[in-house]
Amino acid sequence: MPPDERVALHERVRAFIAESTRPATTSESFESLALAVLAFQADRIPAYARLLQGAGVHPRDVQTPRVLPAVPTDAFRLIRIAAHPPGDDQVVFRTSGTTSGARGEHSLSTTKTYERAALAWGEWALFFDRPRPMKAILLAPPPSAPASQESSLHFMMHLFASHFATSIHYAQDTASGPFDLSIVREACAESSTAGVPAVVMGTSFAFVHVLDELGTDRLPLGPASRAMHTGGYKGRSREVQPASLRRQIAETFGMPVAAVVGEYGMTELSSQLYEGTLRALQSETGGAADHGVFIPPPWLRVVSVHPETLLPLPMGETGILRFEDLANVDTALIVQTADRGRCTPLGVELLGRAPGAPPRGCSLAVEELLSAS
Repeated sequence: MPPDERVALHERVRAFIAESTRPATTSESFESLALAVLAFQADRIPAYARLLQGAGVHPRDVQTPRVLPAVPTDAFRLIRIAAHPPGDDQVVFRTSGTTSGARGEHSLSTTKTYERAALAWGEWALFFDRPRPMKAILLAPPPSAPASQESSLHFMMHLFASHFATSIHYAQDTASGPFDLSIVREACAESSTAGVPAVVMGTSFAFVHVLDELGTDRLPLGPASRAMHTGGYKGRSREVQPASLRRQIAETFGMPVAAVVGEYGMTELSSQLYEGTLRALQSETGGAADHGVFIPPPWLRVVSVHPETLLPLPMGETGILRFEDLANVDTALIVQTADRGRCTPLGVELLGRAPGAPPRGCSLAVEELLSAS
């Protein structure tokens, strides 16, 4: 498929994202668009073509992507999963690699689709009230720092800060450098004094580190402030239970616990899920939302599958999570993780990584992907 058709698919997905966040119906269905992208990927990604052949199915012969095999996240560490040549890479996001030697890579020929998805759902979960002015305090380095250019999370946080905030404060010079607490203190004091809301964003590890350094100090922010935390610890920090971390963030920055929003994403996806607690907190109807329940956007479908057969499980049953992400035009629309979870009508409940070796179904899929490569 020539590059202009790839561009056309990206445009169709961005249009779907824009339409799906409005009350009107979308001009095409999730299924038809997903199958078009998957057929494109089958034609352009040899490893995925082998996986489809082994399963005896093809996107052009089915009515729903749910019956098609997924690409396990481990495959991104072992082989290039991309529907374009390396010379067309605009950005390559890489996993941290702190728990294994090889680093997974997610290669994008354009960041426009990623940006459209991130901004649309970030606004839904975190910036729906569009506070102006607003400060952004990032427990991360600026985008010019070398390692931060490889991080999809840093890319997304900088995108949010640039788009939604009127001033940005970075608490690190480099991804591996120390946090400059004086920057955090000064930004918080400015927010509180001026009565300007702020958003504090960082990984769970970063929050734990900063909170440990602050000790009992309190840095209250202006009214209507909020925080976003994401990710685990990966052996880099003492672990803190989510409820305790939320409480500590809320107490330190002087905000309701409901204003501390968890994000779930991964390098291999182009879309994210969020807790809906901030929306519920500010809802005029007094809606409720629970911490620990992550809500996917309309262009991302999540299903829990059996760890051996990888077949979908009924709503409410615990398995490992499979993601169908329309924004993943360049790589793998269907991604299989080893994260345990349960899908409910309210959202996705995360239950941690599957213990021990990779689930058997994922291992078999990786072997199929690598065969004859």
